[in-house]
Amino acid sequence: MQVDFNEFLSESAKCMKPSPIRALLNVVNQPGVISFAGGFPNPATFPIEDLKTIMMEVLEEEGTKALQYGGTDGNAQLREELAKRYVRDGLDVDKDNIIITTASQQAIDLTAKVLLDPGDIVICGLPSYLGALQAFGTYQAKLVGAEKDEELEAVVRAMCLAGKKPKFIYAIPDFQNPTGLTMTIEQREYMVRIARKYDILILEDSPYKEIRFEGEHMPYIYSMAPERTILLGTFSKTFAPGFRLGWIVAPKEFIGKINIAKQSADLCSPTFDQMVAARYMKKGLFEKNLVGTVEMYRGKRDLMLKALEEYMPEGVSWTKPDGGLFLLVKLPEWCDARELFDIAIKKNVAFVIGEAFFCDGSGKNTFRVNYSFMDDEGIVEGVKRLASAIEEFIFMKK
Repeated sequence: MQVDFNEFLSESAKCMKPSPIRALLNVVNQPGVISFAGGFPNPATFPIEDLKTIMMEVLEEEGTKALQYGGTDGNAQLREELAKRYVRDGLDVDKDNIIITTASQQAIDLTAKVLLDPGDIVICGLPSYLGALQAFGTYQAKLVGAEKDEELEAVVRAMCLAGKKPKFIYAIPDFQNPTGLTMTIEQREYMVRIARKYDILILEDSPYKEIRFEGEHMPYIYSMAPERTILLGTFSKTFAPGFRLGWIVAPKEFIGKINIAKQSADLCSPTFDQMVAARYMKKGLFEKNLVGTVEMYRGKRDLMLKALEEYMPEGVSWTKPDGGLFLLVKLPEWCDARELFDIAIKKNVAFVIGEAFFCDGSGKNTFRVNYSFMDDEGIVEGVKRLASAIEEFIFMKK
């Protein structure tokens, strides 16, 4: 007898949706396709030789410990090194304010698991990071978008007047995914004022902050409102995504609840990876390697902006990020990026359809491109192919 497992699924499982980005990989990984779709760091930034040395040190000096289970809160030395960096950036934290997670995606998921009940409201940007929207949706949260910063209070007030006070505001203040844009100091202060006025939390997702090409570094929102901010970090964009190491910075009582939630999720993040990362940071190699990473990505950002300016047809616009890995392209209002994708993939170039990043289903005329992974020749050729696809698409519709 055939069993229909759909009849046994939980309500949470029924709310799960596959990632459009992951679904694209089977298509975009075909030979000859220039892919701007992923969020991959460039492998040339991986410090392979330094890691070879450190891995051997760890195995020779602490091998039995490195290959054993670790504590759920994470390696103490790694948490200390992270705390030192945050203190230099103006945060009043120590290692006990930090718990190591299996990348920042688990940090998002655990935070959602601990905070959200079905029907709870999360305020997020329009657009916002797809992986976070998926995680919140899994816990049956209601996502409410605010397109402009000045709309934030109106959205929050309306929810509160309806007796549905939001649980938290989700923000990526620095080089946001997918737009690449950064919140000003005034925008951060405004968000903090709204959060305090209406007594709601802020979930600050910060995977790209160190990848700044120009301009002044902005303060963490956590440094401005430590009593109500949960800060997420990761090594995936600045060090080694294969290590799958992220972390949560928060008041200690909240870290305790995350610890309990993580115990039932995976018990602990990889011990060996944490010990290697801790030594890597302690030797000062993280900061040293970061300089080269930022320099490389700055060049790739510049090259993509130049190519877009040179080849894109009239009526197409795009964001101009000061850092990070992404920018968002906007087509004329009547265009549908889903239809454009079908033409683009025939020309062997791929992107991520922007609609997936908008919790309200808008953004149909947008798409995200990544510039960190592709080589320089591929960036220019890929933009040429995109421009050709857009011109063909517009011609077909006229």
